[in-house]
Amino acid sequence: MSMTSDPEKALARCCTRAKVIKALAHPSRILIAETLSSRGEACVQDLAAVVQSDISTISKHLSIMKKAGLVCAEKRGLHQFYRICCDCLGEFFDCVDSIADDPG
Repeated sequence: MSMTSDPEKALARCCTRAKVIKALAHPSRILIAETLSSRGEACVQDLAAVVQSDISTISKHLSIMKKAGLVCAEKRGLHQFYRICCDCLGEFFDCVDSIADDPG
């Protein structure tokens, strides 16, 4: 982690981090991320079945995640297939789990 003496750059970095963290700040989006991590990729219809939500809601969640740089999409035929774009997301979840397991 690099520190900067420029307060504007520090604030911009923190805002970017907040955008990514906010994109994960919903149980359905965490489940989508976990599903994509384990499957490699999935289309909206598959994710809607896993999350037990309608396709339009899943599409909105994926749009938020895509804007934050968490997922990438590839169109094949009539379907968009999504995958995790960042290799470190699993490590982040492991870190969160370790905090949750030991809140003291």
